[in-house]
Amino acid sequence: MTDAPVTVERSDAVATVTLNRPDRHNALTVEVKEALVAALGEVGADPDVRAVVLTGAGRSFCVGQDLGEHAAALEADAETAFETVALHYAPIVLGLATMPKPVVAAVNGTCVGAGLGFALACDLRVFAAGATLGTAFSAIGLTCDSGLAATLPRAVGDARARELVLLGRSFTPEEAVGWGIAGEVVPSEDVRASALALAQRLAAGPTLAYAESKRLLAVGLDRTLEETLLEEAVGQARVGRSQDHGGAVAAFLAREKPEFRGR
Repeated sequence: MTDAPVTVERSDAVATVTLNRPDRHNALTVEVKEALVAALGEVGADPDVRAVVLTGAGRSFCVGQDLGEHAAALEADAETAFETVALHYAPIVLGLATMPKPVVAAVNGTCVGAGLGFALACDLRVFAAGATLGTAFSAIGLTCDSGLAATLPRAVGDARARELVLLGRSFTPEEAVGWGIAGEVVPSEDVRASALALAQRLAAGPTLAYAESKRLLAVGLDRTLEETLLEEAVGQARVGRSQDHGGAVAAFLAREKPEFRGR
């Protein structure tokens, strides 16, 4: 097993990015965060990768910031200790949310703090039954980061998001799905395989259309209906000129299965 803080494995057109500190429940040090920023940039820019899985090694997905390292940073200089939010957490979340290809979170275990932010920044989720989820920030006297102030209320509504952030209580995957954090709940031993199968299905699909849909959905709630209609027209025309669309229409008329190549 490699001791790299983040690993990238490729299987056909799917790349699996794994946080690799299983002995520390994939707590996030600067080394891990920098490696994750680099890995997401790498797979995001690779034209041979058409879908991505994000997961954690061992029994946890990610427990958020490594508090030992954070305590040392506070002691060294409290004024600079939180620069990591802009330097690392923001690029990670943006890398997941804006990647021009689908990203599936394989939430194999405990997923709290920034870990929950990363999972919600992904497009789809597969949860391990019995996993512990939570925001966790208020327990250590902090507020949200990793995009949770935007993604959590969008998923569960404003009132529920306030409850989860202010009270900081943990919750189950079943509760998460019931509240609107969409995802499939499977036995823990099946999480990675289920996420990989989902990513493979997406990788065989119209990735250009997926990328355009991600762009539109990311801003749809913040625009007027008129603005959204205009943006949809632009996006539809853009993907409509692709070979994927033309080939899919021809395949439909011929009663054949379309093949999407991302161009």
